[in-house]
Amino acid sequence: MSERKSHRKVFMIGGIAAAVMFAFCFAMVPLYSLICKKTGINTSAANSGLLTSVSAETKEPPDLSRTITVQFVATNHNGMPWEFFPRTKSIKVHPGENNKIFFHAKNTTEKTMSVQAIPSMTPTDALSHFHKIECFCFTQQSLKAQESKEMPMIFRIDKDIPKEIHVITLAYTLFDTTPKEARKGS
Repeated sequence: MSERKSHRKVFMIGGIAAAVMFAFCFAMVPLYSLICKKTGINTSAANSGLLTSVSAETKEPPDLSRTITVQFVATNHNGMPWEFFPRTKSIKVHPGENNKIFFHAKNTTEKTMSVQAIPSMTPTDALSHFHKIECFCFTQQSLKAQESKEMPMIFRIDKDIPKEIHVITLAYTLFDTTPKEARKGS
């Protein structure tokens, strides 16, 4: 009997832990927004995450003596049924020049969905030197059933980026932000 109680306790603790982790996954985007709002990160509509946006205009010529490889990665959170990938996997850029690439997104479901792309970057030393001028990640994206979209991102890397940085990886994770009422209706 004691062994049965022990097993029941393990299953209850495991079930509660799984439920908490599952709830945390759904709360991640609103939690991220709340943290950004409270800490002052991402306070304008033009910023997303720790990556900053800047004006499209630049008065100084790019640093043609340096080349940095920028790699792009895209993933869907929790098996979300969308196609989401960068059209360009990596490019070589010069610090100080504007660069434009596209990400492809397709809603492969039979219902309208909204999503939010959350960025991350390595190495973290590059964060303050990487500036997005235009990005799909600034706002939520909504696509109707089977609709697809080419989403641009224009960015620039500061000329004062540390000399030891030769490769930057920018990753986006796509989160489902469809309102709960719309999810139930399908």
